[in-house]
Amino acid sequence: MGKVVMYSSVSADGFIADENDQPGPLFDWLTSGDVPLDESGVLKVSQASYDYTRAYWDQIGVTVAGRHVFDLTDGWDGKPPSGIDHVVVVTHRPAPEGWDAEAPFHFVDGVTAAVAKAQELAGDRIVEIAAGDVGGQALAAGLVDEVRMDVVPVVFGSGKRYFGSVNAQHLLQNPDVVQGDRVLHLRYPVRR
Repeated sequence: MGKVVMYSSVSADGFIADENDQPGPLFDWLTSGDVPLDESGVLKVSQASYDYTRAYWDQIGVTVAGRHVFDLTDGWDGKPPSGIDHVVVVTHRPAPEGWDAEAPFHFVDGVTAAVAKAQELAGDRIVEIAAGDVGGQALAAGLVDEVRMDVVPVVFGSGKRYFGSVNAQHLLQNPDVVQGDRVLHLRYPVRR
């Protein structure tokens, strides 16, 4: 079974979006470099960010996201982002009316059941959990093996928190740190 990783780009003060769900400059590092990150030609990063990010992305089998993110992205038009095989959506509601049942999206009630479904689908590949409320719930439930964050030099002041509404202390191991261009890539194993 693969690792479960909580991940997102984050402001220096711990936010993954502003209060209007807008990421602002959090993803600027993904388009400000000179090394193509994928075949689209849109995503270009520094060499250090490429080496770190591409190796990670290539290991992801399933992404777990909340219904709020699913709705904000219009379900990525039924195609999982970044070449991911499946998306597990944590929700108390059914799939949207008219949703293509053949699309590799799975609607699951509750974070524990969602992570279990994602691990089943991912096999030995990584299960990535989007940071925010769902990621925070998974961390609080002891389901996260590693916390990854791309820390961007911007201060939001308020907005959607990286760890959601987690209100308990969780210890992380010392991080691996990679400096990109206008981004620090941090990887913290979760202390058990």
